[in-house]
Amino acid sequence: MTEPRPLRVVIADDQAMIRYGLRMICDDADDLEVVGEAGDGQAAIAQVRRTHPDVVLMDVRMPNLDGIQAIAAILADPTLGSPACLVLTTFDDEDYLAGALAAGASGFLLKDADPESLLVAIRRVAAGDSVLDPAVTARVVSGYVAQRRVRDDRIGLLSAREIEVLRAVADGLSNVDVGLRLYCSEATVKSHVRSMLTKLQMSNRVQLVIFAYESRLIST
Repeated sequence: MTEPRPLRVVIADDQAMIRYGLRMICDDADDLEVVGEAGDGQAAIAQVRRTHPDVVLMDVRMPNLDGIQAIAAILADPTLGSPACLVLTTFDDEDYLAGALAAGASGFLLKDADPESLLVAIRRVAAGDSVLDPAVTARVVSGYVAQRRVRDDRIGLLSAREIEVLRAVADGLSNVDVGLRLYCSEATVKSHVRSMLTKLQMSNRVQLVIFAYESRLIST
């Protein structure tokens, strides 16, 4: 049996020491391969174009082009394969985070997270999950929605079961954990998520989380 190829990762951060540390963590994992590094958003786009990674670890505060603009550019270009973009952040980056999530990031990871949490996050976003710290998400997304002054009333497009799945996704649960909460299989959860994305014309789970706040399913 042919072994699955390693997940290809690009690391984008303007601090060389952070890039070095992230590379060391990834290199210690048999199922990950760092295929490129970048010190700013423009270089990150170039690395994605060159290497076609599965996951991009993206800092938000970088020179020349910040991480938000880089994510938007990467995900808007169909030739780049729509890699999962995982934002690396600190607690004082809330304004940046809202923009990154709206641009299509698959989630965020705090820079003080332990190595195992980083590896789990990379694998989760590569598998189509989102990685969202519920405490930080509540502040970031609710503030973003309040600034937009938008109420999204498309909730009527979803079934009662899909709404249950949406609430669980908005709580930051993985597909496996959603299934455990709702007593259904991971495959069933994935089917509901795909259905919601299609009905709402969205591209990823993070947009579903923002929708949950905009439709007042989740409040702080």
